[in-house]
Amino acid sequence: MAAPEQVGAYPRPPALVESSQLVRVEALGQLLAKSRRSLRVLETFHPPTYYLPPEAVRQELLLPSSGASFCEWKGVARYFDVVVDAGGPAERRLRRAVWTYPEPTQAFAALAGWFAVYPALMDGCWLDGEPVQPQPGGFYGGWITSQVQGPFKGDPLHSELV
Repeated sequence: MAAPEQVGAYPRPPALVESSQLVRVEALGQLLAKSRRSLRVLETFHPPTYYLPPEAVRQELLLPSSGASFCEWKGVARYFDVVVDAGGPAERRLRRAVWTYPEPTQAFAALAGWFAVYPALMDGCWLDGEPVQPQPGGFYGGWITSQVQGPFKGDPLHSELV
């Protein structure tokens, strides 16, 4: 096994890197996404965030959510709720658990329409079979595995990280 990547050495502005690792995401007892094709966003002091192509995501489980956010590097993000049994008496919902950049900046054009998830809100996320630990802090979507080494932004023990 290769030495873990040091997230402190990731670039700023972030890099966009293709990956063929097996990504699996489960939410509300359902397989939400599975693919060997993803894009990793690598940003200084952040564990990678994985973006999955639209065909790898069960979009019938996604409903558009209100609001948006702005990233100085990627542009405007739009959010989705993950919903099972939509409209029924047994409806279950994860609010704003998935996001996409419909029209990202030119540097991140490859992300257009691809989906990312907050691992902390999912039943589980796996990378090549290894369970993912969510990046600390409620706002971040990074995936912590044995392949990356911190310190990570969002960790209260490293609040000095910007």
